[in-house]
Amino acid sequence: MDEGAERVSDADRDEAVETLREHLVAGRLTLDEFGDRVETALRARARADLVQVQVDLPAQQPAASTVRRRRPVRLTFALFAHVVRRGRLLLRRRSFAASIFSDVDLDLRDASVVGDPSFLWVIALFGNVDVYVPEEVDVPVSGVAVFGHRRDWGDELDRPWSPTVSVRIIGIFGTVDVWRVPRQMRGDYRQIIKQLRHPERALTADARGAPDET
Repeated sequence: MDEGAERVSDADRDEAVETLREHLVAGRLTLDEFGDRVETALRARARADLVQVQVDLPAQQPAASTVRRRRPVRLTFALFAHVVRRGRLLLRRRSFAASIFSDVDLDLRDASVVGDPSFLWVIALFGNVDVYVPEEVDVPVSGVAVFGHRRDWGDELDRPWSPTVSVRIIGIFGTVDVWRVPRQMRGDYRQIIKQLRHPERALTADARGAPDET
């Protein structure tokens, strides 16, 4: 019998997910890549499927130099401006985002994390901050908003293997929104916000655009 065709158990899948989590926390995988590979691992039926999700990852933990090549997200700050920060960022144990009379778009979908949980402190003073995270990430949102609002959007999935990015908010005449973005959702920030605010409209549009299967 081909070893790659050997059927796997739930314990094998759990072990693969834990290995992927270790690579995530070490900085090898982005949050989005982690969610995609975990989904594949949990659907795996044969040994070859589990091998495939780790094929480009080293057997040992990544070297520290691999992590340092990413841009650390220690502070994202905007004053009378519109700041967009995204790409292959590195989210350390504690990070900060501050908006004063400004708009900040902080996109963590392609970010890596070092440590779990990670804490993101958000301060909005007469400003707006939008934080975008993959749907698979556990994102508890807490804090206070005075003459403004703090809200989180999208589905909060109950997955024990999810990494945690805890968002702590202080808002004074400001708004902070956390957007849990499904991996298959496409578009610019305006389109993503529209789809997550009105999911029923997105479903209707998809149905109108779907080919007739008759």
